[in-house]
Amino acid sequence: MDRQTALTWSWLNILTSKRLEALLQVYGDMSKALQHVDEPLLKELGCRDDTVYIVLNRLEEFDPASYEQELKKRDLSFMTIDDPGYPKQLKEIPDAPVFLYWRGDLAVLDQPCIALVGTREMSDYGRRVTESFVPGLVQAGLVTVSGLALGIDAAVARETMAAGGRTVAVLGHGLGKIYPIENARLAEEIVEGGGLYLSEFPLDAIPGKFTFPARNRIIAGLSLGTVVLEAPLGSGALITADLSLDYGREVFVVPGQIFDPNYAGSHQMLGKGHAKLVGSASDILSELGVVAREVSQGAYDPKSAAEAALLKVLTTMPQTTDDLMERSGLPAPEMASALTMMELSGAIKQAGNGQWVRR
Repeated sequence: MDRQTALTWSWLNILTSKRLEALLQVYGDMSKALQHVDEPLLKELGCRDDTVYIVLNRLEEFDPASYEQELKKRDLSFMTIDDPGYPKQLKEIPDAPVFLYWRGDLAVLDQPCIALVGTREMSDYGRRVTESFVPGLVQAGLVTVSGLALGIDAAVARETMAAGGRTVAVLGHGLGKIYPIENARLAEEIVEGGGLYLSEFPLDAIPGKFTFPARNRIIAGLSLGTVVLEAPLGSGALITADLSLDYGREVFVVPGQIFDPNYAGSHQMLGKGHAKLVGSASDILSELGVVAREVSQGAYDPKSAAEAALLKVLTTMPQTTDDLMERSGLPAPEMASALTMMELSGAIKQAGNGQWVRR
């Protein structure tokens, strides 16, 4: 497909891999098919009446030269499913996107990728799970893939870059504007860090109820497997996991407390036997056959009796200062001082809401 034809079909925003195949069988090439776009053809392709109206208007108004200028202005690249550089892993799925727009280093998709997904309403526990899992996966050379939404998605991207890795964000809208606006800077940081963000949609496409499930199939399709870090019932993360199963990829789920609604979807998937329960990055790496590099970390040497007392009661589960004071028997001022020094030394960290965990 020549570039102008490809850009025009992309602008119309109706071409699936099945429709592409059907049109090629009838017309032989997509430039000829484009000349026959009218109401009867669109209805034959399964377009609804409102879609037919929109597509015909978009076709009439499209200016390839102006569109090319917009792509150049935004430093965006474009390819079709027939391009030699099209991601191999993604091309294997039955409903692979016909078009891709991206900004960043596409070569990162030549590396093994792992999808890490979860709720926008991330809990402190979900944050801890993300912080725990991502560095081990990055250390093993995996590229993380998520959706750039608020919550888990954004945390995955940030933790990946903090660990020295590269990440991919798949967007459920056109790249003319980044949604949510709060993550626009994060998208740029992803590119600056050697990763990329991408979409199958034309530049002006806005987020909608159909665009996010479409986005989720790309996340699943790019990846060796999907890890559900935190998902309530009805979460889009579960759609990604189900798609990953459909594509014959691995699915992993991190459990939470049985009374936590933020993990109800995760537990439902585990209960149905649709996923493997994992408690660490090494569990995932073992299932995928990936071997992580060993990193030796010396035990923290307490500098005072107060620090020694706190080390005895601190665990990887978050505890409030009140809990620590009760369990350690330390007075508040002495405990606060010890916590500060231990945090500066990297032995412990805050887990949110005034809670502490041991590293």
